[in-house]
Amino acid sequence: MARHLSMATRSELIEAIIERYRSSRRADKQRILDEFVAVTGYHRKHAIRVLCRPESKPSAARQHATRYDARVREALVVLWEASDRLCSKRLKPMIPILLPALARHGRLDVDDELQGKSLTISAATMDRLLSQVRVVARGGQRRRAGMSSAVRRSVPVRTFGDWDDPVPGYIEVDFVAHSGTSSSGSFVQTMVLTDIATGWTECVPVRTRDGGLVIAAIQQARLLFPFPLLGVDFDNDSAFMNELVVCWCRSQGLEVTRSRAYRKNDQAWVEQKNGAIVRRLVGYGRFVGSEATASLARLYAVVRLHGNLYQPSFKLQEKTRIGARVIKRYHAPVPPAARVLAHPGVSEADKERLRVLIDASDPVTLFTGIRVAQEELGKRVDRRGLNSKPEEPVAIDLQRFAASLKTAWQAGETRPTHRRPYRRTKPYPKRPSMFEPYEAQIKAWLEAEPAIPAATVLQRLMGADPSRFRTRSLRMVQRVVKAWRADVMGRIILDGDWIKRAHAYPSAAEGEIVRSITTPGNILR
Repeated sequence: MARHLSMATRSELIEAIIERYRSSRRADKQRILDEFVAVTGYHRKHAIRVLCRPESKPSAARQHATRYDARVREALVVLWEASDRLCSKRLKPMIPILLPALARHGRLDVDDELQGKSLTISAATMDRLLSQVRVVARGGQRRRAGMSSAVRRSVPVRTFGDWDDPVPGYIEVDFVAHSGTSSSGSFVQTMVLTDIATGWTECVPVRTRDGGLVIAAIQQARLLFPFPLLGVDFDNDSAFMNELVVCWCRSQGLEVTRSRAYRKNDQAWVEQKNGAIVRRLVGYGRFVGSEATASLARLYAVVRLHGNLYQPSFKLQEKTRIGARVIKRYHAPVPPAARVLAHPGVSEADKERLRVLIDASDPVTLFTGIRVAQEELGKRVDRRGLNSKPEEPVAIDLQRFAASLKTAWQAGETRPTHRRPYRRTKPYPKRPSMFEPYEAQIKAWLEAEPAIPAATVLQRLMGADPSRFRTRSLRMVQRVVKAWRADVMGRIILDGDWIKRAHAYPSAAEGEIVRSITTPGNILR
């Protein structure tokens, strides 16, 4: 029974019988002590000490003298504002310089007591006195700690030189944004996962930046890698450094590390794949919504096989620094699949599944699938989100595509997601021109007198309609005259042998037109 009594129950029992024990006679004390020992399980000597302890009196509340009163606080606020709201650790060494200057110019009333307290105040005390002032200065909001700062502190940092040739399964993870020219709003992002040992890379499109979608993308990537994952290395993005993602990875037995902030070289392997794979194949267009996410998924489904099975990649062997010179030596370039098959850390069952995948893959078929998916993404970039009507999937004749590989270089850049001309699907509204009622009259004047200057044309228009045409309209008339002369000149040139006819036996009208057009002074007259 005694073992089941909690500390709170024992304390209540002591308070209940301690007065009765102290006021009882010797025989009664012995009986009370026997019962108390049986109930609490205490040793008899310890029970005697507990019941005979002296009565404790409540201590009087300590009165703390206030050293820094409201006057010091007001002076500190003036110093803080005059220093452009510096932090307390920087403000403290500035007070001996700033305080006499304010007193000298009459900005602050300072006596010896205030000066002494202001010079001896600590940075922590200044933070305490200015806490409410700073909250009001920020618009009523307290300064928040960094997003997921506690989670970041719990994740160890791993730099570029800390990998020490790991076994396959340790991957670097990063996001590539498909935001186009604007990072506002929601857009699709590609999660890139690169294995350190083999260079095997998987790309998974994510519709929005969300911790749940990050977990789903990692789960999908685990099924695509030819070996089990052992660890993930993130950057400091809040989409990764949150309790949901980090705790889930650890629950799955994955070692979680992160790179240093603003040190992209800590994730050099995946950063290189961001450009060599994602940007090279997808480009810099903006993709939004589930349809764009599905299109990217179809592209990456064939890219993963074409890149990992057939495209060789370099891997750094050693790096030597001699003064300011860095000498890098690389292993012979081989595809990531070859590194997986040659690595002793991969099981034979995983290697056998990879060999079956290699035997069943046709590189030309995969490359055709890449071009089909790129064509679909390119059309989506052209629409700029203005046309949401679904289109028929792009179909490419495999035999014709394979035959065109011999001459495809002659067409220049063939990736459909790159260098696409801008086609505006929403036309600009056409405004009525002020010259439309007088176009026929202006052409008649120019055909009759090809050398007539634009100023003369404007004078005639002002005489015909003075309310519409003013002197300030000269520049617009010059453009109209220039456009008409360019049109006439083009028709004469396309007619053929215009130079001979213009100089040998020109007609009066044509000769005058050619001379007026080719005269430098008439270009903008």
